Amino acid sequence: MAEAKKSTPVTDNSTVNSEKDAGKEAVMAAYSNLVEAKEHFKHAAEAAGLDLKNEASDQFLKGKAKAGELSSQANSYVQEKPLTSLGIAFAAGFLISQLYSRK
Repeated sequence: MAEAKKSTPVTDNSTVNSEKDAGKEAVMAAYSNLVEAKEHFKHAAEAAGLDLKNEASDQFLKGKAKAGELSSQANSYVQEKPLTSLGIAFAAGFLISQLYSRK
């Protein structure tokens, strides 16, 4: 009996090489796009971080100013009514000590 030869498609080496080259170029283009996108995301994140930092700094300065106002109001109250201030401080200290002493 004669053995049948398996038929394999005949491909040209130049076709295979051109397909490989096209694949390499596509991968390199995708890689360069990825690197470029990474840089864009990095800059966007930095810009967003700076915006948040500036907003947090503004809120901190507002809080600091408010605390200064409250402190001056408390000082003037203590100077105007020293006995009342002493009584409030004693009562607050007593309540806090009672809360912490109970187990």
